[in-house]
Amino acid sequence: MSITTKYVLGGVGGIALALGLAGGAMADNHGKKFGFGHTATPEELSQFVSPLPDGRGLPKGSGTVMQGEKVYTQHCLACHGANLEGGIGDRLTGGRGTLVNNDPTKAPVKTVESYWPYATTLFDYIKRSMPFTQPGSLSNDDVYAVSAYILHKANIVDANAELNQDNLAKVDMPNKNGFKPAGR
Repeated sequence: MSITTKYVLGGVGGIALALGLAGGAMADNHGKKFGFGHTATPEELSQFVSPLPDGRGLPKGSGTVMQGEKVYTQHCLACHGANLEGGIGDRLTGGRGTLVNNDPTKAPVKTVESYWPYATTLFDYIKRSMPFTQPGSLSNDDVYAVSAYILHKANIVDANAELNQDNLAKVDMPNKNGFKPAGR
């Protein structure tokens, strides 16, 4: 037997031995509690929202465009720019009509305004992921407000708009018909 074969067989045998020991250890611990973690409380679970396009699952709250401008300035401007033009973070507005074009030199501009079909997606993304340095730290009112501000800057809602759990899903997004069902 060559030295190479000996080490390969030893390696395979070692792996088999390690797997056998690990399997035995797992079998010994089946059903045991390890003493860490806890059952999520209703308060902890209330932080997780997953709204559907029709608005089901949106939490209570509301926010105006004016309030949203303040939230945006404090929490979003550094990454997304003073005019929502992007920077470290994605561009949020503009790009309408760029997703489908016949000019290969003009790349699509995917923004909230040009791409997202539902306003509830905007709420959900902000609530879960923003601000980048402290995801999930904004209140529901702050998220409704900054959503209103972004949608206003995208010319989707009026300057006096107030968004809430009852009307956010009714916002008419420019790309609402831009996706086709998967046909499953």
